[in-house]
Amino acid sequence: MQFIVIAYDGTDSQALARRMAAREAHLKSARELYDNGKWLYASGILDDDGMMIGSMIVCDFPSREELEKQWLKNEPYVTGNVWDKISIHRTQVAPFCTVKKE
Repeated sequence: MQFIVIAYDGTDSQALARRMAAREAHLKSARELYDNGKWLYASGILDDDGMMIGSMIVCDFPSREELEKQWLKNEPYVTGNVWDKISIHRTQVAPFCTVKKE
């Protein structure tokens, strides 16, 4: 099943510092999920000034429960209190946009 996850960072004065502190671990985990075919596409969400304020991930897990179990419960941006609001929606990526593995 494919999902789109939209997550917004906290808005307090320490939000960016928490993001930067967790960023290396987040990117390492993200790369592993991508290499294992779980993440299809991801992007940071920017405000009008170009500052990161959230994330968007298109991913593929057997179920929402597995998404939460295999990824979100260990996601550095979750455990590091970076993401404040997370929405998860089922989606279907257009066939011509699928990731090509080499």
